[in-house]
Amino acid sequence: MEQAITRTLHALSDPTRRAILQMLNERDMTAGEIAARFAISAPSVSHHLSVLKAADLVTAERHGQYIVYRLNATVLQEVLSVLLDLFKVGVDTGNHRKEGDHA
Repeated sequence: MEQAITRTLHALSDPTRRAILQMLNERDMTAGEIAARFAISAPSVSHHLSVLKAADLVTAERHGQYIVYRLNATVLQEVLSVLLDLFKVGVDTGNHRKEGDHA
């Protein structure tokens, strides 16, 4: 699981990859549709898609001559859950004063 989290965080560290995920959150897209929205080369977009696939953040399915990319939100939810558990977000650790307590 630790390796999966590392791959996911690495994939999310790049603004272009985050932008691709935001686009795929709106709808499934082909590599060409994704590439058309960026001022970078098609091979660069392909590299970003490969990183996202390796982290299981996107899935790719061939439709004839096109590859359609789809967001895999399940992985994001799992990683977020692990991070929330790690930092105990939302859990009262008992370090907070109760109403009426004075220092």
